[in-house]
Amino acid sequence: MKKYITSNIIGKLYQNTEFSDWWESEEIKIPLLNNEMLKVTFLDVEPEHDETFIEEADEALTNFLRMNIENRNSLSELAYNNCIDFLDSVEFDEADEPLREIKDKNEIWNFIYPDGIHVSRRTYNDKDIYISIVCECEWEQEHGLQLVFRQGKKLTRISDQDGHLTEADAYAKPDSQDKLLNEFNIEYKCY
Repeated sequence: MKKYITSNIIGKLYQNTEFSDWWESEEIKIPLLNNEMLKVTFLDVEPEHDETFIEEADEALTNFLRMNIENRNSLSELAYNNCIDFLDSVEFDEADEPLREIKDKNEIWNFIYPDGIHVSRRTYNDKDIYISIVCECEWEQEHGLQLVFRQGKKLTRISDQDGHLTEADAYAKPDSQDKLLNEFNIEYKCY
């Protein structure tokens, strides 16, 4: 019989057959992504060793699932800038021309393809719950794109999928030097 854990927000998550500390839900509607249906995966979770994970994940998912298309559009400039920064750092490719011709930054979402939602606990500093939208995208085919939300409330990182939840962790710098994470800390007074 398959092992599972239960979230009060998204229901049963079944243990992944390859990674015993990954737990996967059925597909659910993600309002932030115009109700696209995606699986939610709890990563690096051993329920017997992290007894508060599911409760904290449910709280973060509640926050995250309140966000809608207007919230997504408020992130368009950051997503667009991620695209242009990448294109400016690589050799010119004619195939990228449609990306360079974007007039309305909300159009960037036409070039982003969400694959799933990952929920995990940061292993450094705040040990908080972060929700990542993992995506493929037209400009970074090798490493894709991730949008990371601390406590499911606010975007605190947009980057390629490098396995890090914060810029601070990715570049071994203090949280205070991580612009988006620091904005969250100021807004929500999490020190």
